[in-house]
Amino acid sequence: MQQFLIETSWWVPCYGLLGAILTLPWSVGLIQSSGQRPAAYLNILTTVLAFVHGLALFSAVWGQEPQYFDIHWLKAADLDLTFSLELSPISVGAMGVITGLSLLAQFFAIGYMEKDWALGRFFGLMGFFEAAMSGLVISNSLFLTYALLEMLTLSTYLLVGFWYAQPLVVTAARDAFLTKRVGDVLLLMGVVALSAFSGSLNFPDLYEWAEHAELSPTVSALLGLALISGPIGKCAQFPLHLWLDEAMEGPNPASILRNSVVVGCGAYVLIKLQPIISLSPVASTALVALGTVTAIGTSLVSLAQIDIKRALSHSTSAYLGLVFIAVGIGWTDFALILLFAHAIAKALLFMSTGSIILTTSGQDITEMGGLWSRMPATTTAFLTGAAGLVGLLPLGGFWALQRGLDDFWYGEPWLIVVILAVNALTALSLTRVYRLVFMGNPQPKTRRAPEVPWTMAVPMISLSVVTLLVPVILNSLQLLPSWEFMNWSAAGLLLMSGITGCALGASLKLNYAWTRPIQAPLRFVQDFLAYDFYIDRLYRFSVVLLVSSISQFSAWFDRYIVDGVVNLVGLASILSGETLKYSASGRSQAYMLTIALVVGLLGALLTWSMW
Repeated sequence: MQQFLIETSWWVPCYGLLGAILTLPWSVGLIQSSGQRPAAYLNILTTVLAFVHGLALFSAVWGQEPQYFDIHWLKAADLDLTFSLELSPISVGAMGVITGLSLLAQFFAIGYMEKDWALGRFFGLMGFFEAAMSGLVISNSLFLTYALLEMLTLSTYLLVGFWYAQPLVVTAARDAFLTKRVGDVLLLMGVVALSAFSGSLNFPDLYEWAEHAELSPTVSALLGLALISGPIGKCAQFPLHLWLDEAMEGPNPASILRNSVVVGCGAYVLIKLQPIISLSPVASTALVALGTVTAIGTSLVSLAQIDIKRALSHSTSAYLGLVFIAVGIGWTDFALILLFAHAIAKALLFMSTGSIILTTSGQDITEMGGLWSRMPATTTAFLTGAAGLVGLLPLGGFWALQRGLDDFWYGEPWLIVVILAVNALTALSLTRVYRLVFMGNPQPKTRRAPEVPWTMAVPMISLSVVTLLVPVILNSLQLLPSWEFMNWSAAGLLLMSGITGCALGASLKLNYAWTRPIQAPLRFVQDFLAYDFYIDRLYRFSVVLLVSSISQFSAWFDRYIVDGVVNLVGLASILSGETLKYSASGRSQAYMLTIALVVGLLGALLTWSMW
């Protein structure tokens, strides 16, 4: 049985792809009489199969050495493109998290998008999303990994632009796609170069090559920077971080996966590439620098957001920034634990956010209030997700961040300040959102807000229970420190930073004057953070302006220089042809006379030149 599960492990990603294919008759409108619900049920059924199969596979590989499974796709001469899979407790466990969260998100989507006319198309895209992520985490080939990353980029574009009738949605989908493409193109350059250097794209071969590689500092730096460019775009890190904010225009069930496991897949690829990236001190330093800037910057930006989804999306970039720091330093264990704890808690936060958006028909937190008594299940889910995300004992976020403090305590003490700052700012931001949305007096949009239907409440409550059980899961996986080796100083600092953030968020006076202050300095600071340090405007007057200018010059050169030369040759041919046609009289004696005169003229010219 164990061998059968291993040999059929490649079925798990195919379940999601099968679900996407089965929904096509409803997606393209071939079946209309039954409505869109059957497409959703078929896709959920395939996701259930993937989740159950993944759990059985995890029990088969638990406690075992990693096993490898190769599928030879194309072999010609020296070219060998093999789909290599790695079955380890980490990779199969990550696949289980992906399929589990996908199942809950799809169940949630039945209630959230009940009246959407394109429900079948949405569930088909969700199945495609799930297939790409499931395949990526068990991939043991950089070639296959890159192909699946491209599938994620396409899925992001299609899901963000799902409601394509809205101009803002179209702009958000375009920006998300193009921003990711910048990182993907640079990553492709690194993949091609790495293939030429190592002769293979399978991760074990790459690791063996990295142990004996001798590259010049310039080549290693360029290779490392190219390899980290793809994860930078996928994980919404500076300077390719603006797309995640705009991607919140898409449906909320897709945002549940995007802010929990999709960005985590980019970080997972970065972790797999860490032994190769470590060849370049420049790339490692860039990871730490970019992660630090993103973690602190996006934590500050989230404080000034009034869109509830955008406030949470910026904290996603902040936590992924901590993962980048961990990979740059070399502590991949901390990165993996943080990815797991963050994925569970952030998915729950976005579920509760979707409930709020559905019942209030809005996302502006300044227009809400008093929901705690009207939506008790949603309120409990938000509090549980927030507590599981920040460093509050004893939930998963505390143990994940505490592991980071342990790793950096002696070697990199300045990074402890970064972790504590991110924890405190995240706690402050979540407390602020909670007070504006759930506390206070009811506003017109929240005065009659009901609790969500059971199709949304069941997955939300189920994930709340899982969030509370994250410490138990970590303990069963032997990832929690024993009490005798516990760093109590680090735990105390982390706990104090979380309490401080919550206390500040609870004590700040939140009224209209605070949300839009009349004092010029405070208003400038608020706008400076709300508009993401005006980075989009900086790009508009630098990168975008440069590309636009080059494009305009290229268009002018092509039209007036290249086309001008071609048109000149064509015009000369037309004129010469039109002129010579009058010399064709049809009389042979005239032709002979012309030839004689030309030959005589040439002879005279040659004689004159000789003299």
